[in-house]
Amino acid sequence: MDRRFFIEKTALAAGAFLLSRKIESANRLQNLVDDKPQLKLSYNNDRKFKIVQFTDIHWKSAVPQSQEAVDCMNNVLDIEKPDLIFYTGDHVTGEPVAEGIDTILEPAVTHNIPFAVVLGNHDDELSMDRKAIYNQIRNLPGNLTSRVEGITGTTNFAIPIYQSSSERIMTVLYGFDSNRDSIESDQVNWYNKTSKEFTKINKENPIPSLAFFHIPLPEFREAIVDLDARFYGTRKEKVACASRNTGLFNAFKKNGDVMAVIVGHDHLNDYVVCWKEIMLCYGRVTGSRKTSHYNHPDGSNGARVIELTEGERGFESWIRLRTGEKIKPFIYPFDFIDK
Repeated sequence: MDRRFFIEKTALAAGAFLLSRKIESANRLQNLVDDKPQLKLSYNNDRKFKIVQFTDIHWKSAVPQSQEAVDCMNNVLDIEKPDLIFYTGDHVTGEPVAEGIDTILEPAVTHNIPFAVVLGNHDDELSMDRKAIYNQIRNLPGNLTSRVEGITGTTNFAIPIYQSSSERIMTVLYGFDSNRDSIESDQVNWYNKTSKEFTKINKENPIPSLAFFHIPLPEFREAIVDLDARFYGTRKEKVACASRNTGLFNAFKKNGDVMAVIVGHDHLNDYVVCWKEIMLCYGRVTGSRKTSHYNHPDGSNGARVIELTEGERGFESWIRLRTGEKIKPFIYPFDFIDK
C-alpha cells in the first residue's frame, strides 16, 4: 500500500473514531441528564453568568399576604436581570395548587428568563403529586427542569453552561429532588455517572459545578459546629437537615467538581459556611412573612444571587432583598482562605 495513502486513511479513521467516541459520550450524557431537549445556556460576552435563587415561597392563594412573594420576585428580577432562576422547593402550600404554580412561575415567564425547579418536602402534600407538578411546569416557556427515569425523585437533572465563544462546557448546574427528607443513594449514583461523563468530555478535568436542592445535607450541621469553619450571614435556627447521610457530599469531594451547595428549607438561616473547601449556602426566604414565618434582622424576604465568571473556579454571591437592598456579599474562594 502507498505510504501516503496509508497515512491519510489512518488519520481519517482515527478522526472518525474520535468523533464517534465524542458523539457516543454526548449521547450517554444526554441519557443521564434529562428526558427532553433543553434550552442552551451560555456565558455572556462579558464572561459573566448570573443566577437568582428563589426558595420557600409557600404560596397560598387564600392568604393575601402571599403577594409579597410575587412582589419580591419581580423586584429582584427587575434589579438583577439574571440569566437563570433556580427555584429550590416548598413553592405552593395552599389550594388550588395548579393555579399557585402558574402564579409563582409567572415572574420568570413574563421576564423571559430561563428557570429550573427542584421540589421540597411540602410541595406534594396537597392535591398534586410530584409528577403532576413536574408535568405542569415542563412545557412552560423557558423551563429547564427535567427528570431522570428510574431513580428516586422527580426533579433530578444537570444543566451545562457553555463558553461564550465555543461549544465547550464551562460550568454544570445540578438539581436534586431531596424528596420528603433525603437524597437517596440511587440519585448519588446518577450524579457520579453524570459527573464522570462531564469530566471525560473535559479531557479528564472536573468541570466547576453548583448543586441546588431543598433540604440541607447532614454536613451543614457538622460544618456549623466546626470552630475552624468560616461562617458568614444570619443563623437563627438549628439545621433541619436530612435524617440520613447517603454520601452525596463525599461524592462531591471525590469527584472534585461541585464547589457549592445551595439549599433552602430553614427559613431563619441565610448564612454560608466553607467546609472542606465546599461552600454550603442557604438561600434567603422568598415567601411572605405570613406564610414563611421568617424573622430576619433586616426584616425582608429576598433571594440569593450567584454570579459566575467564565473560566474561574469560584463565584460572587449576595442577597438581594425585596426592598432592593443588597446585603451580605462575598467572594468564593477569596473571602474564605488565609491571605
